[in-house]
Amino acid sequence: MEQAIIIEKGVIILIVFAITMLFAMYCTLAERKIAAWIQDRRGPNRAGPGGLFQPLADGLKLFSKEEFMPNTPNTFLFVLGPTISMTMALMTSAVIPWGTSLEIGGRTVILQATDINVAMLYVFAVLSVSVYGIMIGGWASNNKYSLMSAMRVASQMISYEIAMGLSIIAVIMMTSSMSLSDIAASQNEMQWNIFYQPLAFFIFLVCSFAETNRTPFDLAECEQELIGGYHTEYSSMRMGFFLFAEYAAMFISSTLLAIIFLGAYNYPGMTWAAENWGTNAANGIGIAVLFIKICFFLFLYMWVRWTIPRFRYDQLMNLGWKTLIPLAIINIIITAVVILLNQ
Repeated sequence: MEQAIIIEKGVIILIVFAITMLFAMYCTLAERKIAAWIQDRRGPNRAGPGGLFQPLADGLKLFSKEEFMPNTPNTFLFVLGPTISMTMALMTSAVIPWGTSLEIGGRTVILQATDINVAMLYVFAVLSVSVYGIMIGGWASNNKYSLMSAMRVASQMISYEIAMGLSIIAVIMMTSSMSLSDIAASQNEMQWNIFYQPLAFFIFLVCSFAETNRTPFDLAECEQELIGGYHTEYSSMRMGFFLFAEYAAMFISSTLLAIIFLGAYNYPGMTWAAENWGTNAANGIGIAVLFIKICFFLFLYMWVRWTIPRFRYDQLMNLGWKTLIPLAIINIIITAVVILLNQ
């Protein structure tokens, strides 16, 4: 029995890893297509039908490019930086509930690699470690622009992780659990947290843009000031790891937004579907609904990038420390008062 459970969890981990990599790969194509749509042009349309194979062509190009190693005494750390970023981006998906369960071959398969009761702490711990990949890579590049970029990333992530963590506290107070599966299950039907915690949702969304270094908070790699930031000295697949890590982080943060605030795999009529069509059909629709919500947030990331201009660095820090953190603290106090009054 234990061996079967280990095999089952191993298969789930491989599937989750493959889905994350697939989304990260095709997010590059979606980004370029959405940019072309906004700018009234075609976008990639040569590699395969409608440019469908463009991500494969881009990956082959990165694999085949010559490796460039700058004149740095920290060769090991230079290689370690993108490895940490990519690994941490993939580790976060281990605690994500992709659905409730499926009946397969007489067995109940839980659609989650691992369910820990402090999943939110795990997610924030992994996110905190991921910044070290950029810091190490920027410092080991022996380039002043890369170092400035690494310092920006460190201060930016410290600032916005505080506000992001505080915004989640209000949700944890409502659900009385830090388990992502419990948070997802508590939003049955249309009892989504976004209706009860709209301010926490807004703060978490804004902080997600900063955590993933996306416009308008991409101060770490702005070409006009820092050439390419921590990317400057990287080439070939080391550069590809940094790019893939960004899109993998976008996918994971979109998944967290959908699970914590938009009801995860829950949808209106899920109970009716389970009673009339069976549990497997209802849960299968729930998985599809979750991925639709994820795709919505991915589109939002890309839409904002090609719509809103980049913030100045002082505006970025002022927004984090003087606006988002106080708002998150006020939201915690309001939530605590409401909970006490309803007891």
